[in-house]
Amino acid sequence: MLIQNSSSTTPVARLLEGSRVYLRPINVEDTELYYNTLFHQEVRRLTGTQRSFTKEQIARYIEGKGQDSSGLLLLIALQEDDRVIGDIALQDMDSLNRSANIRIAINEQGNQGKGYGTEALVLMLDYGFGICNLHRIELNVFDFNEKATRCYEKVGFKREGVQRDALFYNHQYHDSILMSMLQHEYRDRYVKQAES
Repeated sequence: MLIQNSSSTTPVARLLEGSRVYLRPINVEDTELYYNTLFHQEVRRLTGTQRSFTKEQIARYIEGKGQDSSGLLLLIALQEDDRVIGDIALQDMDSLNRSANIRIAINEQGNQGKGYGTEALVLMLDYGFGICNLHRIELNVFDFNEKATRCYEKVGFKREGVQRDALFYNHQYHDSILMSMLQHEYRDRYVKQAES
């Protein structure tokens, strides 16, 4: 579970802000926080995480993300108390085809189903389409993650297909559902609506 000490006197850098959550850069100082998330059983199941990691590997991963121009990894924090509740990433950005993949994790069940993930997704989609000038953003969700699937559909993602038996987890195979949103679909739903 990701929990941040809110007693810090240093202001928190906020890249993207919504009404209830904000997205902030991840730093090497967040290694312990991020590491502990990777061993939360429900997070591992929902994300299909199969491997184990050391803190040193996580620190190198975070450092590498800061140098990676093809992606953006941010932590999701609550406006009310700066508590980190998950992470979100735009990854595999392809400037020629103007496409990317998005992933999100809200780590504690008590923070799921409250609209935090929806708000974080819309913030990151706005960044991807409005700042990075992406045309297409896709994601994959496992067939057993019905809450996430409903969230993605609510945000405006459309189902494109199914990758059959894409994940082997807990003694069985699971399908992966491919979903996407195009730039004009995002603008019609969020930008034009805000302008009117």
